[in-house]
Amino acid sequence: MRFDIVTLFPDFFSSPLSSGLLGKALTKQIAEVHLVNPRDFTTDKHRRVDDEPYGGGVGMLMKPEPIFAAVESLSVLPRREVILMTPQGQTMNQPLLRELARNYDQLVVICGHYEGVDERVLHLVTREVSLGDFVLTGGEIPALALINGVVRLLPGTVGKVESLKAESFETSLLDYPQYTRPTKFREWKVPDVLLSGNHAEIARWRYEQQIQRTRDRRPDLLAEGVGEAGETKNN
Repeated sequence: MRFDIVTLFPDFFSSPLSSGLLGKALTKQIAEVHLVNPRDFTTDKHRRVDDEPYGGGVGMLMKPEPIFAAVESLSVLPRREVILMTPQGQTMNQPLLRELARNYDQLVVICGHYEGVDERVLHLVTREVSLGDFVLTGGEIPALALINGVVRLLPGTVGKVESLKAESFETSLLDYPQYTRPTKFREWKVPDVLLSGNHAEIARWRYEQQIQRTRDRRPDLLAEGVGEAGETKNN
């Protein structure tokens, strides 16, 4: 998969894109990330990418011309989505990441700044995405979250594919508690069932823990995805 990130701060991505599983996936060419700076497409001597909003108001807006020029300079793959990272977009979640990983070969991600972008930029955009109901200084952090979330779902990134299927939000349930050595740390002991070797009992315990944890922490998910009998609707 190809990612094209339209950003005023390409250096922001240097370390995250070279670290951990994401860095390994890019090295193995499971995905590729290209960074393009709208400032490189300005035509004035000050390389200005922002201006005052018509009608007045506080703050500045990103101008449309550099963004259009940056996006139009990119190669175009057949299955392409152009995404604007904005608090006004649909909230990023696991189903969205799965959709992007499965259905697209190219994601162009526009990182907004200042008070946002000129409304005409939306003529370029096929989807608006938000990291959540809060405002950051720019779209780079949400863009990085999107890249990370999509790339880890691509074949070859995660060693054990089965581990992806049991994670939080994959079945409308949060993940179950997990433990490793030592069996006792200070006053806390690993639950006996996990030491029993009885795989059926372990599976039952884990599922019960998923239900309880979701009920305690995210009852909204439980209401959406689990019926009264405790069976997930999407299973």
